[in-house]
Amino acid sequence: MGVRDSVRSLADLDALADLDALVLAAVVWFLAKFLRYAFPPLFPAFRDAYGVENGELGIAFTAMMLVYAAMQFPSGALADRFGRVPVVTVGALVAAAGALALVPASPFAVLVAAMVLVGAGTGVHKTVSVGLLSTVYPNRTGRALGVLDTFGAFGGVAAPAAVVFVGGAAGLAAGLDWHTVFLAAGLAGVVLAAAFAVRLSDRKTDDATGRGGVSLREYGALFRKPRFAAFVLVTVGFSFAYNGVVAFLPLYLTDAAGLGDALAGALYSGLFVVSLVQPATGELADRLTPLRVVAGTLSVASVGLAGVLVGASPLLVGASVLVFGLGSHGFRPVRGAYLLELVPDELAGGGLGVVRTVLMGAGALAPAAVGLLTEYATYRAAFTLLLVALVVAAAVALSLLATE
Repeated sequence: MGVRDSVRSLADLDALADLDALVLAAVVWFLAKFLRYAFPPLFPAFRDAYGVENGELGIAFTAMMLVYAAMQFPSGALADRFGRVPVVTVGALVAAAGALALVPASPFAVLVAAMVLVGAGTGVHKTVSVGLLSTVYPNRTGRALGVLDTFGAFGGVAAPAAVVFVGGAAGLAAGLDWHTVFLAAGLAGVVLAAAFAVRLSDRKTDDATGRGGVSLREYGALFRKPRFAAFVLVTVGFSFAYNGVVAFLPLYLTDAAGLGDALAGALYSGLFVVSLVQPATGELADRLTPLRVVAGTLSVASVGLAGVLVGASPLLVGASVLVFGLGSHGFRPVRGAYLLELVPDELAGGGLGVVRTVLMGAGALAPAAVGLLTEYATYRAAFTLLLVALVVAAAVALSLLATE
């Protein structure tokens, strides 16, 4: 091997080492989404194992998601105060503890407690990791966040597949059951937490660590800044529209658009498969500025949702679903990148946490609103409301771009 080859090999090793923060953050996020999305497919098994009904399982799942939402702000504030790596590490361990608690046979109360632990542990990751990756990859933030969100999306794909496998013939023949899913996930969480702490403890991942406490008043003052408040409106409008569509799209396609169950199911899967666009829009944000991509992706999503409403043929409706998915998934990683431009470094974690709490709260209201409208009005009326919310978000984003 010549000197030139040796230098090239060392450069390749440095490039790989530079990806450690992204890879570890993305894999932890994959595991977080995997754990959360593993519960709904297991509800039938839980009913048999614990002798409970759907209502009790629904309350347990709601408790998990409420804790998840509630952790957004405190996790960001703690990261501002103590550092990002310790917060992510502790969160991964808490989620792993929740998963491992479900390995032995236990009463229903343990399932509820375990779900709450999973909600708390996974709830700290996204907010803190956005700030971490923006610090480690300052010139590639959009691309890094695109990779992070793509890994998370496929955690949601992998969880139902794992549940089907352990409950199928091959899994049963190997002596597996649903407890195995949580055993594997819990052990993986412990390993990833250790790797995260050891590998990134000496990396520069914190801009704000050591600057002392930040008061709640300082976080609240962010909302008095017009551009910040306007962009919060953008994120709330998008979250309301997206969560409403995701919750009721299969029923809309069959009951309102007249599509068959098989085609509706395929289009619903396609809505998530197009999440592969996220690294591309993240890279575009690095090249063109995040706000331009925000305005563009929200406009694309609005056109797609409008097509779903007015489409006169299965082909047009199907294409519109995919267009909506491309715009929606394309927006999500860029949202965090632009928020970080609006928030001072010392408030980055808590500021992002506040916004994520607000937008997830708005998103949680959407399924209830859509459900009531479908019951007392029509599916088209409900989806028109979602389209209005999305168009307002796109319009505000375009106004921010015009006044930049």
